[in-house]
Formats: sequence, structure tokens, C-alpha cells
Amino acid sequence: MGHLWERYAGAVTIHIRPAEPADLASVGDLHARSRLRAYTGIVPAAALAAGGSAAMAEWWEQRWTYERTTHRLAVAADDADAVLGFTYVGPSETPGATELYAIHVDPDRQGGGIGRALMADVIAALPTLGRRRAVLWVLIENAAARRFYERGGWVADGAERSAPLGPALTRQARYTRLVPAPDETNVAGGSR
Repeated sequence: MGHLWERYAGAVTIHIRPAEPADLASVGDLHARSRLRAYTGIVPAAALAAGGSAAMAEWWEQRWTYERTTHRLAVAADDADAVLGFTYVGPSETPGATELYAIHVDPDRQGGGIGRALMADVIAALPTLGRRRAVLWVLIENAAARRFYERGGWVADGAERSAPLGPALTRQARYTRLVPAPDETNVAGGSR
């Protein structure tokens, strides 16, 4: 993970790299704005208001302090090193699986390929994380996210749960995909 990934998102060159402590405030701000845009109308407004930019930045700083040795936080940054998106991957409570906990893109930059580049980066990294299965959880009512994951090769496996998002309980569906062995070539959306 010590190398730099380059992807082209529209006319903007983005670099996908490991997050640094200086990125955490930007990650928190982007996460809060992304959730607000994606979850408005799905999650009660009071629950979304509870996770503003400052609160999310503090949450990421605390989480990263404790999980940086077991989880992978990567950011997509532009040439000026502004954070345009991020992913967070680590061990899952699902036995034998790695979990994609988060993939978020700046709401003002969605639709330009940044999310696809982040997904390709995650898929390429999965074989190095040691498990042959990957999972993620998505809000059942978030149709746009579900389509995005399905285009990326993830499949709903029928498992559902209720989980908190701030003070609100949300209904979530689990998606899964097989992880190729480390020696198999893997490209966005699938393996060879």
C-alpha cells in the first residue's frame, strides 16, 4: 500500500494513496457531507444533524488511532492534494471476510469516475488482506449506492440487519464478492 495509484476522473487526475493523519479532518468533513446528500429522505434529519463535519472529523481521528494497524484508509486526492473521496477496509464481524466499511466521494464531484477509481483500488487491494471473501453493508433504501456496488461486482447475499446511524436505526443489506487469490489479475468489476 506504500505506492501511489493514479486514476483519471474526467479531466482531473486523482491519486489514490494511504491516508495520513493530516487527512482526517478532510475525511470527516467529506464523510458528513456525503452522508447528508446520500441519506436525506432515508434517514431522519435529526440523525444526520448529529454527525456534522467537526463531529465526524473527531470520530475519524479516534477510530484511526485504534484501527490504523488493522484497517486500510485510502484517499483519492487531486493534484493540489485536496481529498475528493476515501475508502475504509478492514476485518469484518462476518466470519472469514474482509469488510468495505466506507466508500465516499465529495458530493460535488460524484459522477466523474472518482468512486469507480476508489472501487478499483479497493478490489485490487482485497487479495493482500488475506481473506477470500469481502462484504459490505448498504442502506436498503439507498438505491443509487446499491446500483454502484452491483456495477462493481458486489452481489446482495440476502442477509439484512438493523444498525444505528447516529441515533436512528437503519435497515441494511449485505453485499458480498469473492476475492481472487493474490496471484490472480484483478480489474475493476471482476477478475480475469
